[in-house]
Amino acid sequence: MHGVRAVTHGSGEQSPPRGSAGRWEHFPHEADIGIRGFGGSLAEAFEQAGLALTGAITPPERVRPLTAVSVACQAPDEELLLVDWLNALVFEMATRRMLFGRFEVTLAGTRLEARAWGEPVDGPRHEPVVEVKGATYTAVKVARTPDGGWVVQCVIDV
Repeated sequence: MHGVRAVTHGSGEQSPPRGSAGRWEHFPHEADIGIRGFGGSLAEAFEQAGLALTGAITPPERVRPLTAVSVACQAPDEELLLVDWLNALVFEMATRRMLFGRFEVTLAGTRLEARAWGEPVDGPRHEPVVEVKGATYTAVKVARTPDGGWVVQCVIDV
């Protein structure tokens, strides 16, 4: 997986499922990386997917929340909205040369408004592992978990 570590909240190890508490993880997918976010609400699961996206590049705890960037998108359904959200983050990271380590998402149906906090990429401190090209529709899923929480996932192209 291109040297990417499976990380939950930047701990360096995956933690066991803990009800609907927010968390994120990576899952294996051929040459690319699967990302997954869990949350007690759909908005929290989207936030965790943002952290998983960052986690494919660098441990999110290395990213200082110095600058806030607003992101908004709308899609016909929640799965398309997830991919649009992640691609909006990839766009912001690429054009601003930033990484994001904190997210606040608000959902109204299939409209998303968010703020992402981060800082400019610092190669020696962030030690980026991969460059994310974009989120794909491969393995895309937005679903309720048995405990009433949410899980969102897709594969990112690296």
